Amino acid sequence: MKNIALIFGTRPEAIKLAPLYLELARKKSPFRPLVWLTGQHRQMLDQVVDIFGLPVDRDFNIMQPGQSLTAITTAVLSALETAFVSTRPDCMLVQGDTTTVFAAALAAFYHKIPIGHVEAGLRTDNKYSPYPEEINRRMATQLADFHFAPTEQARKNLLAEKVPKQSIWVTGNTVIDALDIIIHQVRNTRPVLPQQFPLFSIEAGKKMVLITGHRRENFGSGFETLCMAIKRLALHYTDIEFVYPVHLNPNVREPVYRILHGTANIHLIEPLEYRSFAWAMDHCYFLLSDSGGIQEEAAHLGKPVLIMRDTTERPEALEAGSARLVGTDFNAIVANASRLLDDECTYAAMSKSHNLFGDGCASKRIADILAQRL
Repeated sequence: MKNIALIFGTRPEAIKLAPLYLELARKKSPFRPLVWLTGQHRQMLDQVVDIFGLPVDRDFNIMQPGQSLTAITTAVLSALETAFVSTRPDCMLVQGDTTTVFAAALAAFYHKIPIGHVEAGLRTDNKYSPYPEEINRRMATQLADFHFAPTEQARKNLLAEKVPKQSIWVTGNTVIDALDIIIHQVRNTRPVLPQQFPLFSIEAGKKMVLITGHRRENFGSGFETLCMAIKRLALHYTDIEFVYPVHLNPNVREPVYRILHGTANIHLIEPLEYRSFAWAMDHCYFLLSDSGGIQEEAAHLGKPVLIMRDTTERPEALEAGSARLVGTDFNAIVANASRLLDDECTYAAMSKSHNLFGDGCASKRIADILAQRL
């Protein structure tokens, strides 16, 4: 059997690699999948590992208070240098665009271990937006041997960078595989939600706007502006519940709590575990978010998303009309959110369900490709 190391350090990576692990671990699989955690984000990562029941083979636990990008990179390189002495995988799988992805791919390259990049080929063509993710994914492309592109556009991006076409496969995104698993569960049995969650109001028919924000490039004035826009919306639309699971990063929490705390219909809660967040997405009216993966999940669920970033590496959502870029511009956020709340035609046009990023079978395709190629 071939040892396949799946290495990840953040919640989004865990969500997107969990269904691939389950596929690689099936009874007749030729692989022995190994779960290696860097712990780049500790608490939020552990929630997903528990939900999907992933057995952890190694936990490098690198997270430190106030960690810098340099500290994360060097810690991952050092941890894998040691790990490869006792366990040399036949292939290492990385997912997406985190610092863990770049550092792990570099470590594997140094040891001439084949690298599979899941969610390859996403681009904004702006190295500082998203930061540092755009460069992380570009560097991973230079190091990878297997490029699993989620869409045809991602494949074209890779071909434009002279990646050999025989090393690229369009598989769909594994996030849709994970979402389908979890949505089936929460539609049958509602997950436990935190006490601060306005469950009664939502079940009584009130609309909910779900908010997420954590992007490094928005730290500082960007977060202050988007918070002021959310507050303006909440004060005007007092019959709407605004639910914001606040990221654990102090650069996010400080402006969010300073500006938004105390507004009656704004509910600042701790980060939701993935089942609860999937339930919230399924029940929200629309999303305000600077996340990448949410653009994919929202399109799959038929939920409009206003992207609080200046760029997106997922142009398919813009082209389909399920998402709009609003950046951290106060007027753009307020105007576009108001249009969704006031204009039924605008909402109907943006709330169509699209299988833009996958059909739930991406993990099987990737496993089949690895079985043929390794």
